[in-house]
Amino acid sequence: MTSPSDGDRGASDAERGAPSPSDAERAPPPSAATEPARSPSTAAALSADGAPDGAPAEPDELAGADPAESGPDPEQLRARFGRPFEAGDVIFREGEPGTEAYLIEEGRVRLIKKVRGAERSLMVLKPGDLFGESALLGGAARWSTAIALSRGTALSLDQGTLQNLVERNPAVALRIIKQLVGRLRDAEDQIEIMMLTDTQSKVVNALLKLAQQARAAGGAASSGASFAISPMELSTRVGLDVDTVKRAVQQLREGQYLRVADERLEIPDIDALRRLFSLLGLKDEIRGEQ
Repeated sequence: MTSPSDGDRGASDAERGAPSPSDAERAPPPSAATEPARSPSTAAALSADGAPDGAPAEPDELAGADPAESGPDPEQLRARFGRPFEAGDVIFREGEPGTEAYLIEEGRVRLIKKVRGAERSLMVLKPGDLFGESALLGGAARWSTAIALSRGTALSLDQGTLQNLVERNPAVALRIIKQLVGRLRDAEDQIEIMMLTDTQSKVVNALLKLAQQARAAGGAASSGASFAISPMELSTRVGLDVDTVKRAVQQLREGQYLRVADERLEIPDIDALRRLFSLLGLKDEIRGEQ
């Protein structure tokens, strides 16, 4: 991993400059309750799935020598594949050859892309997330730049190791497929949001999708939902700057469409928020006809 230039370090300053969780309008940071990948840790999860203790690993190593054992020691995985990073570190740059994929063990990473000379945030990744998956293609260039938002560690897997994991371990392959499908869903959601012209509609649409995902994941039967998301993550989803998103969230709080409780965003009535989204769309249509 490389150390960033002054310009690169500026990419993480936005989050450090964001208000503290005590600000009424701030959407809170992710909590452990919504990050199942952290318990067990990424390394422990891979170990339980039979991840290799070598690169590339042999079939016996992937399966584990003793059927009674779950796999290599997670500490061995961290020692062999772990790559520490500090806040502001550039993990890889757009256009570089993609030789390794990364699974985040601790910390957070932001993916950004240059569009007409301006840097645009694509997503914020948390423990358990995979990124740099272009390494699976062999020789493919990085399509974005990855910058660490905090101190942490990622498991760095080269093409041979990653290919062995996918080919010989169905559990790991399934986890990767689920992540890539989720990434595709998020990209489609972002396209839909970008097509909206009204700022409030963008934020409400994003919150609706997050609430629906939270309900689906938790199997909740209530009319509401709760989830954790930082201002930067929400601004990335809607393609707006953090201050604009904070103002939109504050307006929703004043209208009692959402509240902050125990460092989480709570939407007490998803249907009410959905009706608001419909009204915002109607107002946009009326403005367009005038």
